[in-house]
Amino acid sequence: MFEKVKEMLEESLQINPEEITLKSELVGDLGINSLELADLVLTCEEKFDIEIKDEDIHKFVTVGDVVNYLTEALGE
Repeated sequence: MFEKVKEMLEESLQINPEEITLKSELVGDLGINSLELADLVLTCEEKFDIEIKDEDIHKFVTVGDVVNYLTEALGE
């Protein structure tokens, strides 16, 4: 799952793959703004055919948080 999320960050937000780790903070380390975060959420929803609740988005602090959320949502 980490590789899939990393690929999405790389492709949709042009983030250097070397900067992306499970501990990378989306805002602090990768410089993602609120619009880009919303775009990432939409991309995840489309790619994995899930719905991410608005109240869950604030839980996405690190790349690992996104990976864990998607893993749980998909039951992997």
